[in-house]
Amino acid sequence: MVNMKRKYKALFSPLDIGGVTLKNRIIAAPMTYPILTADGCLTPEAIAFYELRAKGGAAAVMVSEVIVHSETGKYYPVQVLLDAPNAKDSLATAARAIKRHGAIAGIELSHGGKYAIVNGQNGRKAPPFGPSMETTGDGKVTACEMSKELIAKIIESYGRAASFVKQAGFEMILIHAGHGWLLQQFLSPISNKRTDEYGGSLENRARLTLDVLDRVREEVGREFPIELRISAEEYMPGGYSFEDVIGFAKLVEQKIDLLQVSTGSHEGSFDRTHPSMFMARGANVHYAQEIKKHVSVPVATIGALNEPEMLEDIVVSGKADVVEMARALLADPYLPKKAFAGRDDEIVRCCRCFVCMAERMTTGLRICALNPVIGSEYELSFSQSPSEPKRVLVVGGGPGGMEAALQANKRGHSVILCEKTSGLGGALNTQRGISFKEDLYAFIKTKERMLKKAGVEIRLNTEVTPEYASSIDAEVLIIAVGAEPVLPDIPGITGENVLEASALTANLDRIGKNVVVLGGGQVGCESALYLAQTGREVTVVEQADDICRDANGRHRPLLLSGLTGLVRVMTGTKGLEVSEKGLICENAEKKKFLLEADTVIVAAGRRPLRKIAEALYDCAPEIAEVGDCVKPGQITQALFRGYFAAMDI
Repeated sequence: MVNMKRKYKALFSPLDIGGVTLKNRIIAAPMTYPILTADGCLTPEAIAFYELRAKGGAAAVMVSEVIVHSETGKYYPVQVLLDAPNAKDSLATAARAIKRHGAIAGIELSHGGKYAIVNGQNGRKAPPFGPSMETTGDGKVTACEMSKELIAKIIESYGRAASFVKQAGFEMILIHAGHGWLLQQFLSPISNKRTDEYGGSLENRARLTLDVLDRVREEVGREFPIELRISAEEYMPGGYSFEDVIGFAKLVEQKIDLLQVSTGSHEGSFDRTHPSMFMARGANVHYAQEIKKHVSVPVATIGALNEPEMLEDIVVSGKADVVEMARALLADPYLPKKAFAGRDDEIVRCCRCFVCMAERMTTGLRICALNPVIGSEYELSFSQSPSEPKRVLVVGGGPGGMEAALQANKRGHSVILCEKTSGLGGALNTQRGISFKEDLYAFIKTKERMLKKAGVEIRLNTEVTPEYASSIDAEVLIIAVGAEPVLPDIPGITGENVLEASALTANLDRIGKNVVVLGGGQVGCESALYLAQTGREVTVVEQADDICRDANGRHRPLLLSGLTGLVRVMTGTKGLEVSEKGLICENAEKKKFLLEADTVIVAAGRRPLRKIAEALYDCAPEIAEVGDCVKPGQITQALFRGYFAAMDI
């Protein structure tokens, strides 16, 4: 008989709120899934996205951003709306999918206010509606003031929406009054210049939220939890004070069942609302901790929460009653179940790379760098294990090879993983020792533990030649042999004062006080930032007219901001020669000069090991290539291809 003692008793203790019981203190925070129908209904893909979070053990799963007033409230081209013909049945399907795994089905109600997309006559865009009229310097209207009649309609729309989603089977509502959307706009003195009962004093600026809460409560009744999300700070000159937020919390506490304390507004505070890898985990917890001292209602905290030990401490110490996670449950939807079972070492930690959000800016998809399942939840729900297990040889123990080996094993195949070096991880080993990349480096050990627990045979210090591969007699060969650094063909590049970026952290004691980084891509810029943080004088030299162009659209601005004031950047500059004194360069005007340096770090990219890969083509009847040996890229591509190479067997 198994008698398991919970490792995190407080985190996995129940909490009664508003007539329902959360089975633990973890809520899957709303995160938009962008594949919807044209008229704003949830698709099977979206439903599967939310269902996976329920399967993983979260106490409640919040469906994201239902727009209460479609004419004035949408802030993305396609969002969940309630006036489509199939709105209720698609929402009901989502609620059932969440509830069948024992989670509370919750849903977020929102309105974009002055950031909304409003269609005027003839399909042309019209100015949106906010608390007050806003204009540019030339007098162009960017937002119109909401009339009292429109305010009344929007209040009523919240009530109708609440009734609608309750009928669809949802058991909890989150009303969004933060992140710069409509209710926060009314609370903010920056955007609210009204002189009527909805402007001026804190009580007046809070009135719209209070009216909305009253109207929603009329529809759902007392035995139905209402959560309110607020932002503790706006991070804009002239914004409300933290004392205002505490006062606001006191005004709303009798009308809600859970107060979620986030932070930030729509403009200029993305990294505060979604703390980046350059910030400490739990950076926003202190806001909830302080507000909790002033209210009697349970308080939730959010923002880069990932570690079970930290989550337990938050609850035990009374900093918050509930912890909410979004990105963390992309990287590992099963984080709650793993933490409950004490299997912390198997949790894939979110590395806060922002691929999940940046991808939406480019392809419109929701994916995760560390979890290839995200974005494919629905189709993978139909996958079946193969009827005939095969003997699989994976060549290369980088992230793509590890993922392929693990998934092939899960599907019932017999797997051997060979790595020519003494350890797994491949290119990820270069992240060792870099503080802001610690979660990415830890990913290696997490996957290694999972491989060993699964029983995958791992052969280190084993170079796979065609002869060796043939001796294994594998039916499937997955080639993941990686790439090699590119060294520019310039004099002195092999000198003692030159170090390739992938060897940086392993040779930190060799690096002098004055450093030049040759190459301004993401690797070069992150290397430069890391070295600058160790107290070195660092210059980045880049031949192109800009740096870090290969970083994603969310991570890049934060990385550039980190470099500012710490690292000198020289674009339009070509490295000609490494000398004992440093790097001889040439600028756009063809003028040569010396950048003095004790050490030159080369970050000039990588080339795939094609010859090694192609030499193995005749060693098995079925071949797949994975990761950098196909095309050097980021971990996202390697894990994705590795996972689905295994699924194809």
